[in-house]
Amino acid sequence: MTTNDRTARPAEPGEEARTAPDAHPGHGDHGDHADHGHGDAGHGDAGQGHAGADPDHGDADDAKNDHAENDADDSHGHGQHGGLKAVLAALGANVAIAISKFVAFSVTGAASMLAEGVHSLADSTNQVLLLVGVRRARRGADEDHPFGYGRERFFWAFVVALVLFSLGSLFALYQGVLKLRDPEPIVSPVWDFGVLGFAVVAESLSLRTAVVEIRRVKGDATFRQFVRRAKVPELPVILLEDLGALCGLLLALTAVGLTELTGDPIWDAYGSLGIGLLLGVIAVVLATEMKSLLIGESASRKQREAIEAAVMSEPSVLRLIHMRTEHLGPEELLIGAKVEFIHDLTLPEVAAAVDRVESNVRANVPEARVMYVEPDVSKDHRDAPLVVEHVPGTDVPDEVRERMAADAAAARARARTIPADDPPPGQRHRSDRRRRWPPVDEDDAAG
Repeated sequence: MTTNDRTARPAEPGEEARTAPDAHPGHGDHGDHADHGHGDAGHGDAGQGHAGADPDHGDADDAKNDHAENDADDSHGHGQHGGLKAVLAALGANVAIAISKFVAFSVTGAASMLAEGVHSLADSTNQVLLLVGVRRARRGADEDHPFGYGRERFFWAFVVALVLFSLGSLFALYQGVLKLRDPEPIVSPVWDFGVLGFAVVAESLSLRTAVVEIRRVKGDATFRQFVRRAKVPELPVILLEDLGALCGLLLALTAVGLTELTGDPIWDAYGSLGIGLLLGVIAVVLATEMKSLLIGESASRKQREAIEAAVMSEPSVLRLIHMRTEHLGPEELLIGAKVEFIHDLTLPEVAAAVDRVESNVRANVPEARVMYVEPDVSKDHRDAPLVVEHVPGTDVPDEVRERMAADAAAARARARTIPADDPPPGQRHRSDRRRRWPPVDEDDAAG
């Protein structure tokens, strides 16, 4: 294949120009791969597959930041086990801390201690929700969810943000307002200091576990980049929760200490309000990041480059016209690609080339679980105008809806004219078919 064979043409309407590098090592055939269009489907905007631009985060201008963000993007390939370890460590710590805080509150009556107790209870609930998400995401594909349930992990992480805001932040703010209206002195503050000291140690150990696991997978990315770009939700959630817990404990210690030094219980109310605001900020950050994952984020730039290289390593490929990628889950990618093959290939040869392309991609990017390859030709070889892609977020035009409604009415009218006798299986009307998964041929089903 010569370099001229792979020269990118100008972008057509609804398409993106693709210039793929010519020197990519081939990967040969890999017979042990799923048929194209199907995969082991199991798991925020539709991803653009081109390696030249990152549509979600364009603020990394230099190569170092690009590399760091790629490391954060690719952390999901190694972070699932570490994420579970961090979740279990945080769950054990928070249960013990919550019990101790409620005991201390029952003795001292400190609003800051009650706010911190509810905070730890919310964190414990959140860790249980994360474990629920991991378990439910393992379910296989079915008729209603043909790509699987991988996004369950994103959903339950989003629920964590809601719980943190409602159960943690709002309750702490409510307690702070009550204490402002009716301040009460703290009884036996030594209990508060003892329990808060124990909580600081336990939360520090939990945070250390999370940091160790994150360092294993984040590469050159900063912790901020990791939180923004990681596709495994458990580690960012635990990191933010533990950081928030330590900051909340420091606020509680400060509030109790100032109350004891000054004799003014108003500081206890301020501590509860500060904890509530802190939890609210963390909840908003978590909700924002999980929303992006729920909507559907693209593959990382590094992954897209690997996919493009794998496609272009097939000798019968002329160019990659455009590509779309989206995360079905932390370790599952949906890939759609429009590819121009050599024009004199027969249909069976094109089908075989598509299989080789998919095999190459899966060999390079193990997360490529579901892939659709559409053979296409350049603008000069088209017999019909290009069908422009729809604009995302737009509604179906009224005239199309009216035409569809008329067609449906006509179909219902035709259905009413069918004789009551059951026709032969091969001619059975569509309305008589049973819902099956996977679909079963009617003749086979009748036999």
